[in-house]
Amino acid sequence: MFRIGSFTIENRTILAPMAGVTDLPFRRLCRSFGAGLAVSEMVTSDARLWDSRKSRSRLPHREETAPRMVQIAGGDPAMVADAARRNADLGAQIIDINMGCPAKKVCRKAAGSALLKDERLVADILRAAVAAVDVPVTLKIRTGWSPELRNGVTIARLAEDLGISALAVHGRTRACKFEGQAEYDTIAAIVEAVSIPVFANGDIASPRQAKAVLEHTGAAAVMIGRAAQGRPWLFREINHYLATGRELSPPTSAEVRHTLLDHLSNLHAFYRAMTGDEILGPRIARKHVGWYLETLQPTATPGADQFRRFFNSLDEADAQVQALHRFFDKNERHQDRAA
Repeated sequence: MFRIGSFTIENRTILAPMAGVTDLPFRRLCRSFGAGLAVSEMVTSDARLWDSRKSRSRLPHREETAPRMVQIAGGDPAMVADAARRNADLGAQIIDINMGCPAKKVCRKAAGSALLKDERLVADILRAAVAAVDVPVTLKIRTGWSPELRNGVTIARLAEDLGISALAVHGRTRACKFEGQAEYDTIAAIVEAVSIPVFANGDIASPRQAKAVLEHTGAAAVMIGRAAQGRPWLFREINHYLATGRELSPPTSAEVRHTLLDHLSNLHAFYRAMTGDEILGPRIARKHVGWYLETLQPTATPGADQFRRFFNSLDEADAQVQALHRFFDKNERHQDRAA
């Protein structure tokens, strides 16, 4: 349990913001499996771009379970402050500033992790954002710009001094991107250096890893990103292991089926309602279905790769649902024969 402003977060697991992944249907799903927080996809601080179909779907949704946490990326203090204010007016209850994204298209605009090499600009952005809103402001960073410039501790202290309420740290530098293994020594040093909650992020894909990282770093929570793709029940598994020291059995094929089809239905409905487009939801669903299929045991699920290629050719919601029902019916018959 930890606090961000007036919000008490019961579980020590957080869904990381991931562009193109952590939309409202996926955030709701992960919360239903025990994620204590679920951060929205990154929104640009340039409000002139918010009228796009993509940006509209990423803005706050008042029907979402509190606390609603929205991530903003930008390199201009005034624009970040304005974006924070507008998102708070739209219903955001926690504003998160992105200084962790290593993507070239973000860093080229002097945003994301590119900011870490300019500590004065970091200070200006954080000061402006905190002053602009009455809701808590949090920050996501990497351990530094490069292995030679690991200034995460300096940035963390600066952030706390400027009123940042919590800090997420990915255990790689910007130069490392997603290569190599995440390191947690810098995160431990940051935890030691500040009194605000710190969330450890990077390469946490199992309950045992989550516990080991929490023990090594002293972090308030773990932030799970790519490992949750196709495995939203990972939050439940980690929470259970932290509470009991015992691992849960993996979900049954029936539970995977129910979870996937429910997720699919919500994706279709969300993007239809947000954009009026009947095809966008099915297209976004393709990658999620692919991730789910990767979680199934290949020996118990013959033909999964072939089915994935077929599924990726489908553009209609009903066709996708019917195809998945047929796939799981066939899978269950195979399991019955094997038993």
